[in-house]
Amino acid sequence: MSLRIIYGRAGSGKSTYCLNEIKASLEQGNNIRHIIIVPEQFSFQAEKRLIKALGASGINGVEVLSFRRLSYRVMEEVGGLVRRHINPAGKSILVYTIMERLKDDLRVFARVAGKHGFVNTLCGTISELKRYNISPDALASFDTASISRQLSDKLHDIGLIYEEFEKRLHDKYIDTDDDLDLLARKLPQCELFESSEIWLDEFSGFTPQEYAVIEKLMSKAVRVNISLCTDCLSEDYSPEDTDAFLPPKAAAAKLIRLAKDSGVRVDPPVHLKDSRFKYNNELAFLESNLFTYLHGSYKESTKHLKLYEASNIFAEVESTARDILKKCREEGLRYRDIAVITGDLSQYEKVIRVVFGEYGIPCFIDRKKDITGHPLVLLVLSALDIFAGNWSFEAVFRYLKTGLTGIDRNELDLLENYVLANHINGSSWMKDWEDISINEARRQAAEPLIRLYGRIKGKNTGREICTALFDFLCELEVPEKLERLVERFTNDGELDRADEYSQVWNILLELLDQIVEAMGDEAVNVDTFLTILSVGFGEYNIGLIPPALEQVLVGSLERSKSHDVKAIYVLGANDGIFPMPFKQEGILSDRDREVLRNMGMELAPDTRGRTFEQQHLIYTALTAASDYLRLSWCAADRDGRAQRPSVIIGRLRRMFPGISFESGILRDIPGSTAEMSVSAPIPTFNELVSAIRQKHEGRYVDPLWESVAEWYKGEDDWKEKYLRVAEGLSFTNQAGNIGQERIRKMYGSTIHTSVSRLERYFSCPFSYYVEYGLKARERKIMKMNAPDMGSFMHRVIDMFSRKVSEGGIGWRNLDREWCADEISLIVDELLQDAAGKVFLSTSRYKYLANRLKRVLTRAVWLIAEHIKRSAFEPVGYELGFGDGEKLPPIILELPSGEKMVLSGRIDRLDCLDTEEGKYFRIVDYKSGSRNFKLEDVYYGLQLQLITYLDAVGGSLETAYGKPVLPAGVLYFKLDDPIIQGSREATEEEIEEAIMKELKMKGLLLADVKLIKEMDTGIDGDSLIIPARINKGDVLGRSSAATAEQFEIIKGHVRRLLRRLGEEILKGNISISPYRRKGITACTYCGYMSICQFDTRISGYGYRNLQDRKDEEVWELMEGK
Repeated sequence: MSLRIIYGRAGSGKSTYCLNEIKASLEQGNNIRHIIIVPEQFSFQAEKRLIKALGASGINGVEVLSFRRLSYRVMEEVGGLVRRHINPAGKSILVYTIMERLKDDLRVFARVAGKHGFVNTLCGTISELKRYNISPDALASFDTASISRQLSDKLHDIGLIYEEFEKRLHDKYIDTDDDLDLLARKLPQCELFESSEIWLDEFSGFTPQEYAVIEKLMSKAVRVNISLCTDCLSEDYSPEDTDAFLPPKAAAAKLIRLAKDSGVRVDPPVHLKDSRFKYNNELAFLESNLFTYLHGSYKESTKHLKLYEASNIFAEVESTARDILKKCREEGLRYRDIAVITGDLSQYEKVIRVVFGEYGIPCFIDRKKDITGHPLVLLVLSALDIFAGNWSFEAVFRYLKTGLTGIDRNELDLLENYVLANHINGSSWMKDWEDISINEARRQAAEPLIRLYGRIKGKNTGREICTALFDFLCELEVPEKLERLVERFTNDGELDRADEYSQVWNILLELLDQIVEAMGDEAVNVDTFLTILSVGFGEYNIGLIPPALEQVLVGSLERSKSHDVKAIYVLGANDGIFPMPFKQEGILSDRDREVLRNMGMELAPDTRGRTFEQQHLIYTALTAASDYLRLSWCAADRDGRAQRPSVIIGRLRRMFPGISFESGILRDIPGSTAEMSVSAPIPTFNELVSAIRQKHEGRYVDPLWESVAEWYKGEDDWKEKYLRVAEGLSFTNQAGNIGQERIRKMYGSTIHTSVSRLERYFSCPFSYYVEYGLKARERKIMKMNAPDMGSFMHRVIDMFSRKVSEGGIGWRNLDREWCADEISLIVDELLQDAAGKVFLSTSRYKYLANRLKRVLTRAVWLIAEHIKRSAFEPVGYELGFGDGEKLPPIILELPSGEKMVLSGRIDRLDCLDTEEGKYFRIVDYKSGSRNFKLEDVYYGLQLQLITYLDAVGGSLETAYGKPVLPAGVLYFKLDDPIIQGSREATEEEIEEAIMKELKMKGLLLADVKLIKEMDTGIDGDSLIIPARINKGDVLGRSSAATAEQFEIIKGHVRRLLRRLGEEILKGNISISPYRRKGITACTYCGYMSICQFDTRISGYGYRNLQDRKDEEVWELMEGK
């Protein structure tokens, strides 16, 4: 019985030494069994190296185990396998149920009890306590008198949960964290190690449980050999040391003390001084100086050590792929000889998978995959979420779109459209719908769920719910569908996905078993069971096996451990990524750990200790390659924010003043070499496209690209693609004119349209064509958007106005309370219509309906106030002009001889009889903020109100037989505004402020007498119209025009309408949206995905509208 420490720096051959010793012992015929113990994640690699060293036939008598596997072997021999293991998912579920039960007794954790993230953290704390041999009794007996109240309360809660966890667990189960504790107790009874030699390799430190196992092994085995990566051994190491070898030095010192305390002989240590870098001076210097305080300086330039700066993550990974191909082609490296390491694999994984695929580089990404996004998991969780969320749209279609329900994709799309259009939820899924064609898809989707809900509604035991869930999955034939998917992935060569899908069904069954065992006969509702299931799924990760040997290994810093690689690429060597900072301290803070450590309770290292452990990992990673090391970093993150290189980069630059450095940021400078971009066919073709575009734009392009283009033109697989790219240089998505025959089919020989549609045409001809020519429509969704809201409010105002008019009440006699009651009745009546039912669909819309009542009550009362203050009387509401309406349509003869017929609807028409004739004004209700701007009329963005003057003028003159004159056009805003004011303001002052805020906007006839008729109480600035009368009855600052100017603006609008009509008949559907002051026609356009308007493409551009003053606009309209 003895202990021997084998130590040396990285690359000194420790693992090789162990394998050679084993080989020599076997060749000498020693009757000794050799057992190699390595960390769990390195067992596969250790077995490969063992077979390589001894041959497949020479490994009899040698076994590679991890501590977990060692525990299983011992239990197999001496007993202890009767109780089943609870996995991390079952553990989380058990902790969750315990916390819910003890919630009232918890001092600190009561608020967060049951939260998914906290359950995981607490499970980690319990595991830590077990690994460090701290039992619930030890925790309960700990003296808390001298510690803070907060820490004392934490220990109380942890102890309470920990004690209950142990009680409930050990009735039937054993925790995996108890394996090593049980192993240490069972080892004395085991005869497996009595004539064995133990070899522990690849460890940098051990937990107290592992130390206890090693102590027992030392007293059983012939000899225990432990290899450690360190430069020296020291029994009196200081915990405050800051060198990279702190963890293995601490481990060696503790192992030697354990051996002496147990009476085990300590053999002389083996110090290995050989180096894998003896032919590589650069990496040898790196290994010996990396974390040395007074490091030297390597004077020569480097060839085997390189730095690369990239502009972003994609460029960084792409440069790595190009360098890998170069190494394989020019230096004969194999993919298996290369490893890629990063501090944040989650950030790089997808980019690496895509880029390496384009470059044809096979790779295996060594990480455990989270299963919460797997279709089967989503199916199960969504099915339960449907019941918990009253059949919400999101839950239902998350369930249906998993691809495991058996519903055809086209039928699913139609079903989704119908549900969105009719706002289907809740019990509506359980009844037949009006559209018979959709009902079959509804039944196929809903009936299995309805049957499942019938079995689990209310409170049921975990066993009953799990059984119902299993039967539900079998009814959907999920196992058979998964088998077919695995077979398809296997045939397609997607072995990773095949492995993933083959594991996930077994994981689900295992989780259901764990829930049944953890919950027992405890009854829960669906919501609680959904939370428990989510917690369980969150604990599972799928580990995948490399499907082939000839692959580049991609891994994180923590999982990277390889002696067989010749080249290592470190990605993401940025500050905050390499090394990755420890942001969370856990339930027990660093201060808590320090206090407990000083009181004799040993726990896992704090963030400072873990930082030194990571320093050792960095040393190990950077010294693992025998031939080549390349570190790269990004100058900016995904959002374009600047990033700094890691402190490791700064250290390397000081150690190697002549280190090889390349910046990918400078690649686009004219004259830069293109050789680095020529690699694999797909990425090189992408670079070629970019070069062709640059040449087309007149920029410098490296002549090499001409040779590259010739190669693609000569390859059958690429020739057609290249020709399409060449054609694309002159590509424009601009729509040309439509032929006359097609125009006639769409619009007829006479154009029937409205003014608002012509405004749309001016904004962008293509948008008009898609909506009114092709009659394209966005997917119908039952919701109330701004246009729908405006239409609804118009209907209410119109119905109210007619009630006032037809009931003989009169606007001037209205009572405010009566207005509120009538508006409420009208709104409630409209809510029963199909169009109004959206307001009853959700609580949000119900609130919106009540708010609309307030807005509309305010609006009608303000209309009444306006009319009371005016001599004008309303004579028409929702007055239509066009075929079949009260007023005839506007018929415009176009320059080509064809006609354009305009129709529309006027919200309100007010009139005033005078000696000069009958004056009329147009009032248009707007739910949004819209001001009358003369320049908008000039350009064609506001044509409605002026066109309405034409529609009304001629008809009224004919009807009344006397002159009819325009008095103005006005916008009335429908709103209930919030105003600023003092708390002391009276109700009259508040009403006046609101009236001022909602003053009508528009253009009035510049006639003081008429303006006084519009606001009989005007004194200075009017509260209701855009006008001011100064002293002496002089018109002040007002939005007004003379009678002649009204004729000018009407004439301009008529000419503009004729021109727009002519353009429509010519077939002009150009993609040419307007832009003014940053506002464009594209802002609220729903057809951007069709036109794909992009100013970066030749042929695209906005029609820029200049800002013009009113004086300039009048001159332009007059033709001056």
